[in-house]
Amino acid sequence: MATISKLSNPSPAASLSAPSRSSSLPKVFLGFSAKTSLSKVRLSLKNTQPSPRTSLVVCSQSSGNGSPIKRTTLHDLYEREGQSPWYDNLCRPVTDLIPLIESGVRGVTSNPAIFQKAISSSNAYNDQFRELVQSGKDIETAYWELVVKDIQDACKLFESIYDQTDAGDGYVSVEVSPRLADDTQGTVEAAKWLHKVVDRPNVYIKIPATAPCIPSIKEVISLGISVNVTLIFSLTRYEAVIDAYLDGLEASGLSDLSRVTSVASFFVSRVDTLIDKMLEKIETPEALDLRGKAAVAQAALAYKLYQKKFSGPRWEALVKKGAKKQRLLWASTSVKNPAYADTLYVAPLIGPDTVSHLVSQNPVCWIYVDYSS
Repeated sequence: MATISKLSNPSPAASLSAPSRSSSLPKVFLGFSAKTSLSKVRLSLKNTQPSPRTSLVVCSQSSGNGSPIKRTTLHDLYEREGQSPWYDNLCRPVTDLIPLIESGVRGVTSNPAIFQKAISSSNAYNDQFRELVQSGKDIETAYWELVVKDIQDACKLFESIYDQTDAGDGYVSVEVSPRLADDTQGTVEAAKWLHKVVDRPNVYIKIPATAPCIPSIKEVISLGISVNVTLIFSLTRYEAVIDAYLDGLEASGLSDLSRVTSVASFFVSRVDTLIDKMLEKIETPEALDLRGKAAVAQAALAYKLYQKKFSGPRWEALVKKGAKKQRLLWASTSVKNPAYADTLYVAPLIGPDTVSHLVSQNPVCWIYVDYSS
């Protein structure tokens, strides 16, 4: 069972125990290629590692019978482990998300890079873009109109999940302009504008965890706007993000906080990218043996911090008004070092009240299964 609260040995394979909903469920994770349609898939099994406990289920578009997947390990991931799988990609046609939702995906995240790729590599945006430009809209205004339409359409698809979970899941994230990363008030105004124009209850306004944007997060939350805080790389900054969320809830003046929610996107693999280079410069066997271990160790400590901050008298006072915990979202879970196992930053971080990114960069749809206890 993969868990997230106790780190006895900071290794990628460490089991970090937390309250479990099942003692028999294997570790699982599924990622989708941005180019892979799940409307017609055929499942085939093949071994990828020497260990008999590990297997890979590959979803192929060829020779499928077209039957929809009724139940997947993603459903078990949520129902038994309490982790919500969200898809990190968005493009037209947005209806391509429907098979993913049926397969257990419970939310979507996006960013400017995702939209840049979608708009530049697809003809699906051409007609609307042409109309906007011909009507006199400048490029940036046209861009935002394209983005807002996709976000609104995606929010509609996830609305039932949002309703069924009482605002616990079913969110679609849209990020403020990266040009505002050092602009506190500009970020607040951009968040207010995006929240107003998207006009959907299940939209998350994505704000980076830069030092100038920490006050922005507090103010936006205090206005009753739900936020996905992104680009968190350290424990110190993560604690500042939690405090901004708590401060914002307290400053809101709302008697019902149940519809003001947040996730904290904690980036994982990039930590090892940085630390590994430092370890390689040391060159000792002890240092080299620590490669690929810092990221998961820090993530485990982040989860401990989450448990600490969302408990006690201060938090309980907010719970009485309907407040929901700011869940950890494990971001950047795809490996950057090809020598590492695909699931290095996935399997150890399965745990309750967290969100996992489905990795859109992977060339196939895959499910990792580890039957170890």
